[in-house]
Amino acid sequence: MKRLLVVDDEVRMLQLLKLYLEPHGFECITKTNGHDAINYLADHEVDLVLLDIMMPEINGWATAKLIRGFSNVPIIMLTARDQSTDMVKGLGIGADDYITKPFEEEVLLARIQALLRRISPPSKIEENGLIWDEGNHELTFRDEKINLTPKEFEMIGLLLQNKKTVFSREKLIEIVWGYDSDTEGRTVDSHIRNIRDKCRKTGFPIEDHLKTVWGLGYKWE
Repeated sequence: MKRLLVVDDEVRMLQLLKLYLEPHGFECITKTNGHDAINYLADHEVDLVLLDIMMPEINGWATAKLIRGFSNVPIIMLTARDQSTDMVKGLGIGADDYITKPFEEEVLLARIQALLRRISPPSKIEENGLIWDEGNHELTFRDEKINLTPKEFEMIGLLLQNKKTVFSREKLIEIVWGYDSDTEGRTVDSHIRNIRDKCRKTGFPIEDHLKTVWGLGYKWE
């Protein structure tokens, strides 16, 4: 389980972030000011920091700069300040990404996962003999390669990494194709169908794992 340090002086925002992120497999440590965040990081390891900018006493920019003095932990700055100069300043201090408020929860989740993938060794997930190998970009079942398109490979990987999480067609489009994509829901259905067909041909019991949640979307059991 990945551990996130979430820093924001608004307790309600901390509660909302914790409520949303923990079902996706994250442990959220919450702090309401920069001093407490820095003290926590001095004695504990975390995988990523979500850091608000507009905080009293010590703001997010100063907090990020102090963190960079002793840690290379990934930092995503969350802020209502949307001017490009603020973004440049945050990234220049050492933040890895910058998201403005209000933000869509799915966007935040995708950006967190993307950043963690960039800094982590490639994943390899095994499920009942099925192996999703991110490093080699291969899906195999009992040593037989299953030929997937890049989007099919990314989609099954997303589902495998977030077991029991239901992804709507819209959410899958945003994460796999991108937020500006004009891809339609039937394209998602077609990719799911192809994944099932290709896995079924190798003998993998795909129906036991890749489930349709009627009216909602898809999930991996």
